[in-house]
Amino acid sequence: MFRIIQMLILSLLSYTMLAQEINQEITIENQQPFLVGQIDVKGLNTKPYKNWYHTNHTSYTVDTETTSSFKNELAQYKILVFMGTWCGDSKREVPRFIKILEAANFSMNNLKIVAVDRRKEFYKKSPAGEEWGLSIKRVPTFIFYKDGKEVNRIIESPIITLEKDIKAILTDVVYVPNYPKSLHFD
Repeated sequence: MFRIIQMLILSLLSYTMLAQEINQEITIENQQPFLVGQIDVKGLNTKPYKNWYHTNHTSYTVDTETTSSFKNELAQYKILVFMGTWCGDSKREVPRFIKILEAANFSMNNLKIVAVDRRKEFYKKSPAGEEWGLSIKRVPTFIFYKDGKEVNRIIESPIITLEKDIKAILTDVVYVPNYPKSLHFD
């Protein structure tokens, strides 16, 4: 039953990807704007986001030895990222993660980034509800899918490094993310 629900969610995600505006910005008086819903690297490279995105992307040194060791395996995955453009952890980890994917020549067509809301009434929700049923409690959350099934996820920050955590997930090494209870439905 869980697999059926998971497949239904993935189907709905695919459908809502087509109908949704990309890089939708919310502006609240006297506050920094933030992105919600599906976003892409182009959106992260616009003001005011490009200041932190560019800094954290450029300054990060990819562990190329580890990355090259999982490059071929990574190509078999789809990755769903939940982040907040208002969240310090997301501002730090997402640019680094994208730089690793670029170093691995990962097809960005297999990456979906969803920005969640910061407003109290919509906290950690997206306009199209992509987070529904995925127990997104902390951001960023990087979810790895293979053959339509969730394999594992990195939650908020890596256990060792992003590269070594990705390698552990892709090579079936026992990997328990931060906040492992987040993997279960409430």
